[in-house]
Amino acid sequence: MSPQPSDGVPGALPRGARLGVDVGKARIGLAGSDPDGLVATPVETVPRVLDVPATPDDTPGVTADVARIAAEVDERLAAVVYVGLPRHLSGAEGAATEDARDFAVRLATAIAPVEVRMVDERMTTVAAHAQLRSAGRRTRNHRSVIDQAAAVIILQSALDAERAAQRRAGEHVDVRGADV
Repeated sequence: MSPQPSDGVPGALPRGARLGVDVGKARIGLAGSDPDGLVATPVETVPRVLDVPATPDDTPGVTADVARIAAEVDERLAAVVYVGLPRHLSGAEGAATEDARDFAVRLATAIAPVEVRMVDERMTTVAAHAQLRSAGRRTRNHRSVIDQAAAVIILQSALDAERAAQRRAGEHVDVRGADV
């Protein structure tokens, strides 16, 4: 089932839930939106799988973390998945950026034809910690939800950018010709 245009308005983005993904070294935070892309809410924290098995043709296999996110995409009939792109404050890219890009390519391959897009996530974890502290959550208890809170910030930022520009936010992850 393909997403439908919003209220039949020409040029409007197709309806469909969106997912936000915060890729960390140990955990992946997931957030989801309503079909109209108005509000981001936390979904779950998925354990990260770092050992990616190769298939007989030397491409990365689908790991449990990618499979779980793909299942969420199917369950929600998601129209697009936004993956956070961790850049340095200067805008430069580093090892975490490369890791997120590699993960996004593996995810895009697994959920095609659903689109995956990378969006700037500078300061999202810091902002998530601040929001949880202001909500009265003790720092010791943040670990279980910080990745979800960061994913909510990533997704809400993308949703706000979508509404402002009337087009998908971020950088499209192209898997054609990718070394996956």
